[in-house]
Amino acid sequence: MNQKNLLTKIGYDQLVQQLKDLKDKQDHLITQIEVVAQPDESGEDGLASQLKEELEVTNDQIAQIEETLENSEIISDKANFDSIQVGCKVKIKVSSSTKEFFIVNHLESDPTVNKISDQSPLGMALMGKKVNDEIEVDAPVGKIIYKVVSIK
Repeated sequence: MNQKNLLTKIGYDQLVQQLKDLKDKQDHLITQIEVVAQPDESGEDGLASQLKEELEVTNDQIAQIEETLENSEIISDKANFDSIQVGCKVKIKVSSSTKEFFIVNHLESDPTVNKISDQSPLGMALMGKKVNDEIEVDAPVGKIIYKVVSIK
């Protein structure tokens, strides 16, 4: 049995939009293939083969997103968290500075905006922790100790 993908509402909506865009691309590729797939005496031309390969990749992406959406559960933004889980905003202290992260499913992660995956080393270490818990994470620079300051 597949485990549910926990997604934020924004992440779910982004996947739905991505699926729509891919289906539009799929329709466009099918139309293009029909136009150029008039084989000459040497057989099918290279452009038609290239378009068919692109269609195959697009079809695989569509199937993957459909499966993900089928097995998804949207996390409530209003949930109260006493321990860290997907959907939490977590403030952690490292040395003398604090950082805030949003714990999300790996499909939504974007470290540039502090959205870290529950499958990342830091994300996995934080899962299930509570306020004032300390965790130790191995990093390329050595062990780093984090302290959980708040969970929203």
